[in-house]
Amino acid sequence: MSKKITSIRGMNDILPEQTGLWQWLEDRVRGVLTSYGYQEIRMPVVEQTDLFKRSIGEVTDIVEKEMYTFEDRNGDSLTLRPEGTASCVRACEQHGLLYNQTQRLWYTGPMFRHERPQAGRYRQFHQIGVEVFGIGGPDIDAEVILLTARLWKALGLADKVTLELNSLGDSEDRARYRDALVDYLKTHFDRLDEDSQKRLERSPLRVLDSKDPGTREVLQDAPQLAEYLNADAREHFDGLKALLDANGIAYKVNPYLVRGLDYYGKTVFEWTTDALGAQGTVCAGGRYDGLVEQLGGKPTPGVGFAMGVERLILLIEQEKPELSAPVDVYVMAMGDVLAPTMALAEQLRDALPGRGIQLHCGGGSFKSQMKKADRSGAAVALIMGEDELASGVVTVKPLRGQAEQKQVAQGDVTNALISFLE
Repeated sequence: MSKKITSIRGMNDILPEQTGLWQWLEDRVRGVLTSYGYQEIRMPVVEQTDLFKRSIGEVTDIVEKEMYTFEDRNGDSLTLRPEGTASCVRACEQHGLLYNQTQRLWYTGPMFRHERPQAGRYRQFHQIGVEVFGIGGPDIDAEVILLTARLWKALGLADKVTLELNSLGDSEDRARYRDALVDYLKTHFDRLDEDSQKRLERSPLRVLDSKDPGTREVLQDAPQLAEYLNADAREHFDGLKALLDANGIAYKVNPYLVRGLDYYGKTVFEWTTDALGAQGTVCAGGRYDGLVEQLGGKPTPGVGFAMGVERLILLIEQEKPELSAPVDVYVMAMGDVLAPTMALAEQLRDALPGRGIQLHCGGGSFKSQMKKADRSGAAVALIMGEDELASGVVTVKPLRGQAEQKQVAQGDVTNALISFLE
């Protein structure tokens, strides 16, 4: 007997009983994004490896340890995308969407990173991302944050997430701060955790991300990035905070907040939760004004964010939202009446677009068909037998609630169903 083939570790199937919640989330996210005038863009999951090396940074953990990279038959180095921003920039630049234009875009789909799988963190994971190009002021930073706040309301998560902000300034600010931070941390090198010691020379700002208690204690007296911001960066950050204050968005300025991707500058933000254990970040983003130029385009301001769908699903499951059943009406044929019953189901799909009309197939007794009708989650069953066909009627049997079974004329079935389904 052949050995069964199973899915790759960390790359999970989403089963039919789970997809309803995913669709519920996606529908609400799509509704909010559309209400802000954002348009969807779809990019391939495979890109040239150099795209991510140039955008994310060659000395990051993602590029060095986590990317799924391979050579194709032409000898080209290709990578399954580990994040969406670089792909979106590449697509916009390639197709001329950035020249003297502003773009408000969003996307959704799978990303890939070779990490240790754990709850809410997988090797194939899904993100919903937003990217805005061509607007350089704090107003658009505020808008994308307001947009995320509205998303939390739509998903019933507003009381479960907290907004954290910081400003990374420009590249010159970060260079000056990096030097001061390294000088300070070198004097406390033996007190840093092993990962932070490795990061000190290559990516010292990532030390600020450390969760190690000893390193956190050292950082309490470290220089603050805010002290190294130029006047423009300070004005930008103050403008953002003023807009959030005016719109009632609560936030915490976190001086240790940095992003793990090299392209961020000025505004960075995260929405975090304490309801998922160690995996506390559910949405993160910020400004990346230099990324388009870094990838070969003309200087173009940009800001965006990404949210992990799996982590959002874990949060939403805790709230147990009411989801509508995928089937509203279960249609059954009893006896030699399958053809007219199938025709009736087709007529109902024409008359009730958007409703789930499922026809029983495979035969079986009345009792077995009724069991399947009940398991489908349908609100009502329609029963067509030889007697009903001869009399020009259909039996309408409610499967939920206290309503009584009745027979209605075939021409009145649609109106009868509407009253049951309201």
